[in-house]
Amino acid sequence: MTALRIAEIFGPTIQGEGALIGVPTVFVRTGGCDYRCVWCDSMHAVDSAYRHAWAPMTAEAVMAEIERLAGRPLTVSLSGGNPAIQDFAPLVAMGRAKGYRFGLETQGSVARDWFADLDLLTLSPKPPSSAMETDWAMLDACVAAAGGARTVLKIVVFDAADYAYARTVAARYPALPVYLQPGNHTPPPPDDDTATVDHDGIERRMHWLIERTLADGWYEATVLPQLHVALWGNKRGV
Repeated sequence: MTALRIAEIFGPTIQGEGALIGVPTVFVRTGGCDYRCVWCDSMHAVDSAYRHAWAPMTAEAVMAEIERLAGRPLTVSLSGGNPAIQDFAPLVAMGRAKGYRFGLETQGSVARDWFADLDLLTLSPKPPSSAMETDWAMLDACVAAAGGARTVLKIVVFDAADYAYARTVAARYPALPVYLQPGNHTPPPPDDDTATVDHDGIERRMHWLIERTLADGWYEATVLPQLHVALWGNKRGV
């Protein structure tokens, strides 16, 4: 079995964003990504320069660490980087057989059959401020691959262009719940998780985003903060 590239496993903590915000969670952060978003807040799990810190682990070893940390079944979040570029089917099957629930967040650039085995698939296509381009056909394929699994959209919004992009994505997938969050414009350098967060700036962006959605009558969208950033800033492992 091919080893998984793991940047870090930590928890239990709470999920800080999206559809599972506040839910007790163990995080499995993978190493490697096919995107390079200019405002990425997890470059230590993206840039191959940090590959030396990524541990090769079998699905069995990852599951053992999850069980050690959790003590009993809870929600496991597969994040990154982009976890979809690796094969997590064995881990998901193993964990669900033990009563664990699995959520995965991906930008929707790689579709996997095992998306259908997740308890929650969060598709987070990247807006214009990321400097990445959306492959709409692949995003369609990810939605289709999820089958009957609960699937939601989560879009980061920094400015009016991002907001317009979010409206476009929501219109393309009207059946999917939409979660919006103001972007953290002060992400940490890869080697420093103590970098100062401009909470006032993020709060202003949050107010703007709420006011904009309400003024437009976009009542289907749910606007949420990054709770972990509000509580712990850019600190890792929480």
